[in-house]
Amino acid sequence: MVSLPDGCTLVELGSVGSTNDEARTRALSGAVDGTVIWAREQTAGRGRRGRAWSSPVGNLYTSTVMRPGRPAAEASQLSLVAAVALAEALAELLPKSTEISCKWPNDILVNGAKTAGILLESSGDGEMVSWVIVGCGVNVGSHPSDTNYAATDLNALSKSPIALESVLELFLEKLFMWRNRWFAEGIAPVRCAWIERAAGLGGPIVVRLPNQEISGCFKDMDVDGALVLELPNGECRRITAGDVFLQKAG
Repeated sequence: MVSLPDGCTLVELGSVGSTNDEARTRALSGAVDGTVIWAREQTAGRGRRGRAWSSPVGNLYTSTVMRPGRPAAEASQLSLVAAVALAEALAELLPKSTEISCKWPNDILVNGAKTAGILLESSGDGEMVSWVIVGCGVNVGSHPSDTNYAATDLNALSKSPIALESVLELFLEKLFMWRNRWFAEGIAPVRCAWIERAAGLGGPIVVRLPNQEISGCFKDMDVDGALVLELPNGECRRITAGDVFLQKAG
């Protein structure tokens, strides 16, 4: 039994192609705000830019339908809302000495290794969005070993096994708490909480764009969620999409 925040409805499934696809289908059919899709397994899970996301049984795969009634530019801030919520949830589930950080644009790192990812999808008619899907995958019982970056899972770091239900409950509690605060106060407190956990802030990074790589210093994240990259010549460039690779200082 999963305890849910007010306004949430849980749809629990055994296996789906993708929880985001399932949530989109239901959103198009009129699924209400707060509809949460939770699957034990994904057979066609994906991350940003359509990349495959390893989705075996034992990890958390969930997508939430939201109807925020906001312009698209504002609705995209729900990615930061979800990141802050997930980081706080994992911090409560793991030992206090564990380092939980947010890696731009949509990953959660635990002790520097990727543990979770967030994928936002939306649709709208004109300026306002009709719905937003907040997809989230968390490595709980296992993690891929064939990646070109460090990865880990919660149970590899916990003193005792962590139940999927516990991760889902705490994430949803934090997600809707932060969403309510976003509704009431705007992006400022969300941005502050994200920056407090920002991976690589103030240090050297490489940003990979579709047609080039840019090196510089991770200077800031602006109010729109764009990464502010300080170039070697001192100029600053806003990055709204790309892959970030953290570099060691010096």
